[in-house]
Amino acid sequence: MRDTTTPQTSELRIDAPHRELLDQVLDKWSLSVLNELCERPSRFNELRRAVPAVTQKSLTATLRRLERNGIIERHVVATRPVAVEYRITPLGKTLRAPIDTLLEWADAYMPQIDHARKAFDAQIE
Repeated sequence: MRDTTTPQTSELRIDAPHRELLDQVLDKWSLSVLNELCERPSRFNELRRAVPAVTQKSLTATLRRLERNGIIERHVVATRPVAVEYRITPLGKTLRAPIDTLLEWADAYMPQIDHARKAFDAQIE
């Protein structure tokens, strides 16, 4: 995201790479996975149990996207059989504050958003 704000304008432009990253990091399953991994490292099946609505395929894709973006890391545990553990990276930890800010905003303004939704829905009925 590039802030192109000048004293004369207040334009905020979100470029394609930034939009792609935000889509990958802030999607439904990523937020749930990050919430779990912020608490402790977890194995795949632990994440499946913690986020029961996610399918195996969606969880695998989510973990790969987060790993590709450097938000989480995959750690092979030398056990028999070999196990894989996922953990948040230092870069991933930096997401906590902005996500918390967005959630606080949503909590604060949810009554207004619900009101706007109801008014909109009433207009189209």
